[in-house]
Amino acid sequence: MADRTRREFLTAVGAGMVAGCTRPLPHDASDTSRSKGSIREAVASYVERGEVPGLVALVVRDAKEEVHALGLKTVGKRDPVERDTIFRIASMTKPVAATAAMMLIEEGKLRLDDPVDGLLPELAHRKVLRRLDGPLDDVVPAARAITVRDLLTFRMGFGILIAPPGRYPIQKANDELLGDGMPAPAKLVAPDEWIRRFGTLPLMHQPGERWMYNTSAIVLGILVARAAKQPLDLFLRERLFAPLGMNDTDFSVPTSKLHRFTTSYLADSQTGTNSQYDPPDGQWSRPPAHACAADGLVSTAPDFLRFSMLLLGRGSIGEKRLLSEASVKQMTSDALTPANKTFGALAPHYFDHHGWGFGMAVVTARDEFAMPSGSYGWDGGLGTSWYADPSTNTTGILLTSRSWFNPSPPPLFRDFWRSVNA
Repeated sequence: MADRTRREFLTAVGAGMVAGCTRPLPHDASDTSRSKGSIREAVASYVERGEVPGLVALVVRDAKEEVHALGLKTVGKRDPVERDTIFRIASMTKPVAATAAMMLIEEGKLRLDDPVDGLLPELAHRKVLRRLDGPLDDVVPAARAITVRDLLTFRMGFGILIAPPGRYPIQKANDELLGDGMPAPAKLVAPDEWIRRFGTLPLMHQPGERWMYNTSAIVLGILVARAAKQPLDLFLRERLFAPLGMNDTDFSVPTSKLHRFTTSYLADSQTGTNSQYDPPDGQWSRPPAHACAADGLVSTAPDFLRFSMLLLGRGSIGEKRLLSEASVKQMTSDALTPANKTFGALAPHYFDHHGWGFGMAVVTARDEFAMPSGSYGWDGGLGTSWYADPSTNTTGILLTSRSWFNPSPPPLFRDFWRSVNA
């Protein structure tokens, strides 16, 4: 991958965060309880022009569902996207991992303000860079240990730097040791080796001091696995996905479901064209060595709707209660101080209208998409987005197979959210 394309993705990986531009078939596998309206109109033109190969747009408001499945799973093939098509949801994995952590906190296997050192001894006695651009051995002792709360709120003191590759020594070391960047399950080392390598690096900031994106989620996934005494993927399947009926959500796609899986495409900001990143039988077609809690999951719109309804239901869905109301309130409330928001924002002025809860963004003031204050959710850099508004009992989910190339939402996503909130 060209450095520019990789750098563009790194800036988009959480902003959420195509073989040519062949025009897809004008397929619409909509299944709606309302007539087709502005939501379909907002997204369909992007598929018709070939900018996005295929998508599923789903909105549920007060138990009324509208869903549109448009375009193709793979450019050049007559294989239309359906309601249950499987997409790589990338950073939408983060709120799922945070939910798993909260389940263990309620069981007393983790405590919010306890140091993580007991289960992650690799992270004991942290050192912190004196200067972000300084050499790796110019450090001071960490003022305190990293806590579980630090991981959930992304205040561990380490994360993605939005800068050209190799600008800072810590950035270069992070890339070489950990391979930070595009979701790539086939390239990620096993959890124990990953945390060992991470433990050799100094932090960029003192624990609790600044919000920094992404790395905290990877560490959280390893912590959850150790606290649960089972691999993260198994814990999620048994404790979250199975009870919710999220049967198509996992860290890989079995052979029997590959026909429902999309091809993933990277968007080029300069040419507007799309290039293939991962085919259905590529990296997600086999279980990874490391089930990454930052960006590893695949899912469908109906599956992720069930997860969203769990949170909108304040921890219960139907007769099943998986979390307490108090836990959901903590997860979906802004946990950051003004000082936490002074470094690391993925887009200019982002924190003017947003905060961060546990593993997800929280809207603190109505933004340009008319997203109501109190809404929460997150995006995926490979082309997905989810938000929920408890004040109107609304969930919106947009799953596409085309990556973001900027932390600011692409026009398709802007039009979708404006139509949802109109």
